[in-house]
Amino acid sequence: MTKYLLVDTLNTFFRARHVAPRRADNWTKIGFAMHTTLSIVNKSFQKEKADHVVFCTEGRSWRKEVYEPYKRNRQEVRNNMTESEAEEDKEFMEAFIEMLDYLREQTNCTVMRNPIAEADDLIARWIHNHPDDEHVIMSSDSDFIQLISENVSMYNGIKNHLITHEGVFDDQGRRVKDKKTGEPKEVPDPKWALFEKCMRGDTSDNIFSAYPGVRKKGTKNKVGLLEAFADIDNKGYNWNNLMLQRWTDHKDVEHRVIDDYTRNVELIDLTAQPEEIKKYIDETIAEHQVSKNKPHVGRYFLRFCGKYDLVKLSEYSTQYTQWLGADYHE
Repeated sequence: MTKYLLVDTLNTFFRARHVAPRRADNWTKIGFAMHTTLSIVNKSFQKEKADHVVFCTEGRSWRKEVYEPYKRNRQEVRNNMTESEAEEDKEFMEAFIEMLDYLREQTNCTVMRNPIAEADDLIARWIHNHPDDEHVIMSSDSDFIQLISENVSMYNGIKNHLITHEGVFDDQGRRVKDKKTGEPKEVPDPKWALFEKCMRGDTSDNIFSAYPGVRKKGTKNKVGLLEAFADIDNKGYNWNNLMLQRWTDHKDVEHRVIDDYTRNVELIDLTAQPEEIKKYIDETIAEHQVSKNKPHVGRYFLRFCGKYDLVKLSEYSTQYTQWLGADYHE
């Protein structure tokens, strides 16, 4: 059995950007993002005793063709940037691409991008295509909760939390406690988490709710999400009572809950991509899951550290070379 560390690369890199010192110049912020991303991978690889690292990144998502508003809010933010903010963003993206090029060309890590898929899709399909192996997803994106299982866990390198099917743990292996209740944090049932998200929508991705204002727990006269979820397999009274409800949006357009829910499942469920999309992603994975056997991995790592002033990383080059040189094997 092989253990893969699956890195949601853009998420990790840009999250690190936002925790960099505010007054630092852009070069320092880029170096901080590089340092944070690579050190989190190193820590997770060593702690989880992984065998191979897979870096996944973004293409232009097929979801934009299915649902025009998808992530439109993010484009609006970019459109409203000042000239200096836009230039800073451009420099960050150029540095990110250079980091990917380095990892692709001078290490044995797998680096994947599909032109029409997101990193989430690549990670989900990699797990699907390697069912007998173990996987640690490295991301702070809660969308991955739906994939948690006995052989899939998730490491949030920003919070230093490992989420498994058994609970949420810190770097010392202790259960993380809820600040409000003082009790150990519970891992949501992945099936429930997915259902609730498909019903509530996802504001960060600009996916609208299938039923705005729906209660989690129903009342005597109205079915809630919990009652409908309990009926999800049988598709009986509670399920249909909720799903066949209708509501009208701010443009006076009428919606049926089941129609918007079905749309959201396609957008949010990481196992529900259209078959032709799955096939295309699987072709990308098959193309990249090969042995690279790159020589001089340590030497190239030191050169990369020198370019971005990653002094602390270079001091532990032996550790980093372990995973940078860990090749893919069937």
